[in-house]
Amino acid sequence: MEKACGLDVHKDSVFACILDEQGKKLLEKRYGTLTPDLTALRDALIENGCGRIAMESTSIYWMPLWHVLESDFSLKLANPYFIKQLPGRKSDVKDAQWIAECLQKDLIKGSFVPEGVLQQMRQLSRQCYRVNKSQVRLEQQMDNQLQRCNIRLSNYVSKQGNNVSLRKVIGAIIQGERDPCKLVRLVHGRTKNKHGHQVITDSLDGVLNQTDIEMLKQCMEQLDLLEKQRAACLNHLEELADKYFAREISLLCTIPGIQKYSAMCILSEIGNDMSAFGKASHLVGWAGLRPRNDESAGKIQSRKTLHGNKYLRKMLVEISWSASRSNKTFLGKKFNHLSKRMKSQKALLAITRKILVIIFNVLHTGQPFDANRNLQAVKPD
Repeated sequence: MEKACGLDVHKDSVFACILDEQGKKLLEKRYGTLTPDLTALRDALIENGCGRIAMESTSIYWMPLWHVLESDFSLKLANPYFIKQLPGRKSDVKDAQWIAECLQKDLIKGSFVPEGVLQQMRQLSRQCYRVNKSQVRLEQQMDNQLQRCNIRLSNYVSKQGNNVSLRKVIGAIIQGERDPCKLVRLVHGRTKNKHGHQVITDSLDGVLNQTDIEMLKQCMEQLDLLEKQRAACLNHLEELADKYFAREISLLCTIPGIQKYSAMCILSEIGNDMSAFGKASHLVGWAGLRPRNDESAGKIQSRKTLHGNKYLRKMLVEISWSASRSNKTFLGKKFNHLSKRMKSQKALLAITRKILVIIFNVLHTGQPFDANRNLQAVKPD
C-alpha cells in the first residue's frame, strides 16, 4: 500500500486525513476553502509524499479543490452513496479518515470527471438547459396573465410562448392596441380557418389595465433576453464542438434521432474517450438507466432505475421519443413491439438504454452506425 489522503469537503472547510503505508495517521487537519488555504493543503500533501487523494462529490464545492490538486496528484471523486460510513459516532474528521481507508484498500471507484474543453462544453450545454426551463416558466406566466385578462388566444394556438401569432398580438397589446377586430388580423389564417374567424376575434376581447400591460411587457423583455443568452451559449458551444470534436459529432449524427445539438450535449456529458467507462454496461449504470438490484428473501422489492446524470438522461429520452416515432428505423419497430407487452414509459426507457449502448460502441470503435452491421451492438457487454 502507498500513502493515501481522504478529503471531507464542505462549503467553508476541508478536513484532510493522510494515512501512511501501514494505515497510521500522518496528518489530520482542517483547512479553509479560500485559494491560499487550498494552496497550503496542496503543499502539505506534497510535503508528506501523498500521491493518491479521494474526495466526496459534495455539490459543487469539490470543483475548486479538484482544479488546485489535479496537476500534482492522482485524484478520485467518490459518490457519497457508495462510501457511506456505518451509523454511530460520525464526525468530519472520521469521515476524512474513512475516505482515506477506503482509497488505500481500493474500495473507491472514481466517478467520471471531464477535463478541459469538455468542462466548458458541459457548462454551456447545461446553461442552455436552464435557460430553456426559465423560458417555459415565463411563457406559462405570460399565458396566465392573458387568461387573467380573459384573452384566450392561447387556447387555439399550437404553442403558447413561441407562437408567432401570439407574440404579435401581445406586442400590439403592449403598444396600446385593444380592438379585437384589429388584433385578429395578426393571427395566422390557418388558425382562423380551423377555429373560425369569430371565435378567434372573441378570444381577443378582454379586460386589461395598466398593471396587466406592465406584467406582459416585463415577461416579453425577459423572454427576449433569455433567447439572446441561449443563442450566445449555442454559438459558443458549437464553436468548441466544431474545433475539437467535429469527427465525433458527425459519428453521433449517424444514429437515429440524434442531431447536432443533441450530439454536442451528449459529448459534453460523457466525453469522447469511452475507456473512462470500460464497458457499455458501466456507462448505462452511470447514466442511471440500469434497473436496480433490490431483492430480499427471494422477492424482488424494486426494479426502479437509480439516480444518474439527469442532463444526459433528459437528452437521451428526447432522442428516444424522436427515434420511436419512425417505423423506418429498427428502434421505432422495437418500440412498437415492446409497447404491446409493457407500458410505453418502460418501452421508451428500454429504447433509451439501447441508444446509449449504440453511442458507446460508435465512440469506442470510431465507426459510423450502420443498422445492418451493428444490430448486435445494442447489447451491453
